[in-house]
Amino acid sequence: MRILTLIRTWASALKGDVVVLWLASRHPLTPWYVKALAVAVVAYALSPIDLIPDFIPVLGWLDDLILLPGLIWLALRLTPAEVLAVARADAQRWLHRVHSRLRGFLAAVAVVLIWLVLCSVAISHGWSRASA
Repeated sequence: MRILTLIRTWASALKGDVVVLWLASRHPLTPWYVKALAVAVVAYALSPIDLIPDFIPVLGWLDDLILLPGLIWLALRLTPAEVLAVARADAQRWLHRVHSRLRGFLAAVAVVLIWLVLCSVAISHGWSRASA
């Protein structure tokens, strides 16, 4: 159970770091080589195509477990500290805004689904009473 919590925390931090890298790659004080590495890492992280296909046992997960975190770490280490601080703050705000919108959207979908179910039950009940 504890390992699962650790993995979730690590995955959440990794997702946040990808957003930080994207924002840092757009900052004017970021050197060109860091921008290039950051864009490549973000593109690879979001790409459905892996360097080593996931269907290959054990080796398929190497890029996700070692290569990607290593590249993220390298890009973050090469990013200037002031750019990193600004990008981390912006990423926190962005992620909070996205999560808030997602929660609101999911709540709206749930309400609409409940109404659709209630309406369909009422219609089918009325239909069966009318035909009887």
